[in-house]
Amino acid sequence: MLLKRQLQPAALSPVARVIEAAGGIILGKEAQVRLSLACLLARGHLLIEDVPGVGKTTLAHVLARSLGLQFQRIQFTSDMLPADILGVSVYERETSGFRFHPGPIFAQVILADEVNRATPKTQSALLEAMEEHQVTAEGETRKLPEPFFVIATQNPSEQVGTFPLPESQLDRFMMRIELGYPGRDAERALLAGVDRRALLATLEPSLSAAELVELQQNVQQVHVAPALLDYVQALVEHTRRNPDFAAGLSPRAALALVHSARAWALVEGRDKVIPEDVQAVLPGVATHRLRPAHGAARRVDIGAMLLAAVPIP
Repeated sequence: MLLKRQLQPAALSPVARVIEAAGGIILGKEAQVRLSLACLLARGHLLIEDVPGVGKTTLAHVLARSLGLQFQRIQFTSDMLPADILGVSVYERETSGFRFHPGPIFAQVILADEVNRATPKTQSALLEAMEEHQVTAEGETRKLPEPFFVIATQNPSEQVGTFPLPESQLDRFMMRIELGYPGRDAERALLAGVDRRALLATLEPSLSAAELVELQQNVQQVHVAPALLDYVQALVEHTRRNPDFAAGLSPRAALALVHSARAWALVEGRDKVIPEDVQAVLPGVATHRLRPAHGAARRVDIGAMLLAAVPIP
């Protein structure tokens, strides 16, 4: 049932189930789980960046399993080729012809693990898939299954053996989040508890395909007032005028901000967007898209800077 003026309580139960299931495995990171879920409900792709060992891959596994969709994990390495992702045509003597063998990209949820360990040529194999939900291989264009999500993890670019994602690739991700180290209580529970891999193996889907489609439709029905659009435009225009940035946020980024704010409002149980929804998703949407201008000091917290610089209308 689509949203009208009040969100139906039944529509919240799948969201609550996903958050509860993820919270039992990813300890002390409810905000990151909510952001991740909002990104996927807004039909976006998610990039999780942090140092090794803080749970990036585990969070991606939890999200993929919770959605109850066909899932493939691709471990990116420096010697990987585009054909390893897209697929390849193989000659078959029985038919005296070539038959295309689809690669792992042909799944509904793709976990691109350590995506920045692959070369730029291999990274680019994801561009068409993420934007068009199709791939062109061996001269033929093939549709990908729907829905189609990419959940990618990457290590910080200063670490050995990484290839920075180009701006065109980063812009395909609706959000980028960081997990950070767990709090003391969460880490103690992690140390004293059951192995996360064992818990992950028992995780059942929290959403059916029908519930996922309904939630995505509900996101599109969340109301955005003209004053909220004024606020989004003011934030975007500020990045374009700010000399500290090499380039401001694009129209695609502005759309991502609106879609993400709608999804965040849905996750929070509202049928309309308020300024706090925009503020909650802004760092995840904007930070990876803004690059310091030559000679400008690198911002420690771009999201906080933007929120402080642009008042709510």
